Amino acid sequence: MDPVHREILRRHRLELSDQIAVSDTIVHFLYQENVLTHGHVEEIQAQPTSRSRALRLLDLLPSRGPRAFDAFLRSLEEEFIWVKDTLLHDLESQHTANGQPHKDHWHLPDEVLLTVPSDRELSRLASRLGPEWEALLLDLGLSTGAMFRCRADHVHSTHGQALAGLVKWRQSQGKAATVHRLVQSLQAVDVHPAVLEELFHQ
Repeated sequence: MDPVHREILRRHRLELSDQIAVSDTIVHFLYQENVLTHGHVEEIQAQPTSRSRALRLLDLLPSRGPRAFDAFLRSLEEEFIWVKDTLLHDLESQHTANGQPHKDHWHLPDEVLLTVPSDRELSRLASRLGPEWEALLLDLGLSTGAMFRCRADHVHSTHGQALAGLVKWRQSQGKAATVHRLVQSLQAVDVHPAVLEELFHQ
C-alpha cells in the first residue's frame, strides 16, 4: 500500500471503527477483489463487535498490496459514501499540503497528476498498450468480471479492450481516477514512463 494511503487509514482509524459497520457487503467485496483471503474474512467475522471487526480490517489492509486502498474506497460506496468522501478529501488535502503526488521519474506536473484523464487521453493510452493492459487494469482494481466483458465486447481489438477497461475504471472511481493513480499502476506493471509523458505533452 502507498505510504500516503497507509497514513490516511492510520489517521482515521478510530473514526472509521466508529462510523463503518464491516458488513458482509464490505468484506465479501474485498474478498471478490482478491484483497482479502477467505481466512481474512473468517478472522474479521469472528470478532465479537462491529468496532473490533472494523479495527481488524484496518489492521489487515495496509499489507494487502497496492490495490487495497482503492478497493476499500469502492467497498464503501453503497452504505458509507460519506466516509469515502471524507477519505478522498483528506487524500486531496495531503497531496496539496505535501506537494504530492510524488512525481518520481515521470516528470509530470502536479496539476496534471491530480486530474481525471479525458476520453481522448484514455484512448491514446489504450493505443500504446499491448497485452499488459490486463495487468494494468487488474492493478487499478477492475474486477475479473469486468475484464471478461471488455474482452468479449471487443474480441478483435486490443485497443478497444484496453479503452473499455480504462473507461470502466474511471467510471467506478470517480474523482479518485487520477493520472497519478494511472502512474502508480503503470509503474507496477513496468510500462515505460515515456508512455504517459507522451500523452500529456502532445
